[in-house]
Amino acid sequence: MSASNAASTSLRISEIFYSLQGESTRVGLPTVFIRLTGCPLRCTYCDTTYAFTGGTTQTLAEIMQQVAAHATSYVCVTGGEPLAQKGCLTLLQALCDAGYSVSLETSGALDVSAVDARVSKVLDIKTPASGEVEKNRWDNFAHLTTQDEIKIVLCNEADYQWAKQVLQQHHLTEKCTVLLSPAQGQLEARELAEWILRDQLHVRLQVQLHKLLWGNQQGK
Repeated sequence: MSASNAASTSLRISEIFYSLQGESTRVGLPTVFIRLTGCPLRCTYCDTTYAFTGGTTQTLAEIMQQVAAHATSYVCVTGGEPLAQKGCLTLLQALCDAGYSVSLETSGALDVSAVDARVSKVLDIKTPASGEVEKNRWDNFAHLTTQDEIKIVLCNEADYQWAKQVLQQHHLTEKCTVLLSPAQGQLEARELAEWILRDQLHVRLQVQLHKLLWGNQQGK
């Protein structure tokens, strides 16, 4: 990355905080979270609506300084939808160049082809009950590697059956780890677990650790 690119990059930040990773295969690891403001989607189960607007504009140097204040090698860039901001790609590269192990939580509605190859992409596929199924960018699957992950939040059994078809059609469990999550307050984790076992799916059941520990508290 050129010094001029780094110096001119600024992003709208909703919050930067230090917590345990509550999702993905990195669950439980102390992580710095960089939550970018803004999202073009409006999923029915969204739990970060506060990140749609507001926040503060920060330079790349200011962001990196806040990340460096915590003794962890893990950084998660999330939102909102982080890729909605042009500077996100520069931020991801800067974090990787600084030696961090970086993950990106993205909706799957925006192109991931330009994301730094060192970043672990967590692609959130939208189901019919999410209200945003038509926003799925199916050609993103071509850019997945074994270090990436697919996340699907399910609201009901119809969503589950839909997800099974998508996994089979696109051979997703052969490409990367697939995470199935119950939407909070809409589907019981135990019920989803029983479906996974019944159908012998090669997926991982994911519950949100941070909500078990702290509820819906912002910044956790």
